[in-house]
Amino acid sequence: MLFQFIGGLGIFLFGIKYMGDGLQNSAGDRLREILDKLTTNPFMGVLAGIFVTVLLQTSSGTTVLTVGLVNAGFMTLRQAIGVIMGANIGTTVTSFIIGIDIGEYALPIIAVGAILIFFIKNQKWNYFGQITFGFGALFLGLELMGDGMKPLRSLQAFQDLTVSMSDNPVLGVVIGTLFTVVVQSSSATIGILQELYSQDMIDLTAALPVLFGDNIGTTITAILAAIGTTVAARRAALTHVIFNLLGTAIFLIILVPFRHYVEFLSNRLDLEPAMQIAFAHGTFNIANVLIQFWFIGLLALIVTKLIKGEDTLIEYKAKHLDEIVLETSPAMAINQAKQEIIRMANYSQAGLKEAITYLNEKDKKNSDLALQYEEAINNLDRQITSYLIKLSAHPLTPQESNEHSMLLDTSRDIERIGDHMENIIELVDYQLRNNVRLTDTAKQDLDEMFALTVSTVDKAVKALEGNDVELAKEVLSLEDKIDKMERTLRKQHIMRMNEGQCDGNAGIVFVDIISNLERIGDHAVNIAEAVLEK
Repeated sequence: MLFQFIGGLGIFLFGIKYMGDGLQNSAGDRLREILDKLTTNPFMGVLAGIFVTVLLQTSSGTTVLTVGLVNAGFMTLRQAIGVIMGANIGTTVTSFIIGIDIGEYALPIIAVGAILIFFIKNQKWNYFGQITFGFGALFLGLELMGDGMKPLRSLQAFQDLTVSMSDNPVLGVVIGTLFTVVVQSSSATIGILQELYSQDMIDLTAALPVLFGDNIGTTITAILAAIGTTVAARRAALTHVIFNLLGTAIFLIILVPFRHYVEFLSNRLDLEPAMQIAFAHGTFNIANVLIQFWFIGLLALIVTKLIKGEDTLIEYKAKHLDEIVLETSPAMAINQAKQEIIRMANYSQAGLKEAITYLNEKDKKNSDLALQYEEAINNLDRQITSYLIKLSAHPLTPQESNEHSMLLDTSRDIERIGDHMENIIELVDYQLRNNVRLTDTAKQDLDEMFALTVSTVDKAVKALEGNDVELAKEVLSLEDKIDKMERTLRKQHIMRMNEGQCDGNAGIVFVDIISNLERIGDHAVNIAEAVLEK
């Protein structure tokens, strides 16, 4: 019984995951972009949450993705709350799929999926094969679990437990929560609940609290995803917990009328037992969203009070690029693009400082923050480049055309500074993984070169912002110092290695870091030269 149940559960979980992967691949790797664009307000956030959860076939996946977006600064807390609410509705689709009893066709469905995966060369058909195979595996797993659970009916301990759950709904909530925490999938626990209910091994009074508990248990994934993230991301995860706890509390209070509602619906629509649970699940989550949607502001306030602290906000979205201005005033559009590039440049400075701190203190928070700045730089570079390309389709004066080209080049240079910053983070990661030790002299040398590089980038950005020719000239002289320092430090490090003070791995880390810093200096010079050529 145990082997059949565990094996069936494994196939069921694989089926959901594989089907979700196929759906995600079919949609393209743009789920983050979908969430980013559709979450303009909480209502749109709910719709986006539903859509992405249907694609992923897991509310936990959507919630983790949302926590990641909040952590990265792509999404505000209020937007995230809407997405989390939508994810709770989207996950009910799986229970409705399970409610369609086609278990006896599971094997031929798997066969069709396998044929599409292994014998068709077209990638789109391969993705469709993944969806089909996963769909069939889901039902095969359910059938195996159902067969494995049949002997439970004759066990006195299980009969006593179901009676206890009928008498004490809180016990049912606890069991549903714990089982979902263990399995890490509310879809799986609801599928098991549907099987138990279909076989008359549990009555509706006991099944509904377990259903509520499943929704609480699924929040553990978001909690785990939020560990070590920003304050805003932890608040988003806590919102998920509070939302499901409040919904469960409300429905436990109205459990008797809710049970009558499900029975009425079942009689009216002539629902199969598994579909009764699906409708109960759908009603619970939709009603929960309708009740709490109007209190999103209050939920945000509560979690802000519970999780205190200032959060580092990195805004990934462009703030100054106005599409209307493109049509009316090219000069103003160029100025807006320049303002956005200066924001980008400020991010590169901040990220570089976080990289230095990570090198010295080895704190993962500095690494994460530096990588967030790098991702923000990449995102802004894409938006600025797209904006400037659109601008090039409009008539420009020679001076505007010259500045337009300069801004395109500058945006690329700043993006490359971000790439080198990321390289430095990866080198420090390599140092930590391989327990590479740098000598005190090497650390001091790196600190000096970092300080000089940061100063050079800082002056280049200020020169760009104020069209300061003197500062731009100063950048050129500083870059010469960086080049000389890079050559000198490289020679000194070779000497240390020859004397046996450093090993080969330390040499790789040291030389690659100073090489990246030298290239950052080159990009700072490019920015300064653009100012001088205006």
